[in-house]
Amino acid sequence: MKKWLLVLLALPMSLLAQDSSALPPEQSFYQTLVMIAIALMFFYFILWRPEQKRRKALEVQRSTLKQGDRVQAMGIIGKVLRIKDSTVILKMVDGTQIEFVKDAISSILPDSEDKDDKVAAKKGSE
Repeated sequence: MKKWLLVLLALPMSLLAQDSSALPPEQSFYQTLVMIAIALMFFYFILWRPEQKRRKALEVQRSTLKQGDRVQAMGIIGKVLRIKDSTVILKMVDGTQIEFVKDAISSILPDSEDKDDKVAAKKGSE
């Protein structure tokens, strides 16, 4: 992978190192096309494609949301109380309820933290 990346980076440098005044106009045009193609490939594989994968995974996660899940929405953690068409009502630790747009939910948290809280509460009451 690194060798392939070095070849892609070295190719434009070698093309720029040539004397452009000695080249016919067609070759300099092809060099420009090659540079643009490399830039587009770079943006696609480094920026666009990973972002598309992340968005799809987040959309799948939001669509599988169910009542009782612990979620994080804009830094606020709560349990899903009700799910509507485009919003979700979360119940906070103190019992308050907040309605969020589904798109604001950034992650679904594991229930292990919640179980640890219950165990700690039981030990504290004994």
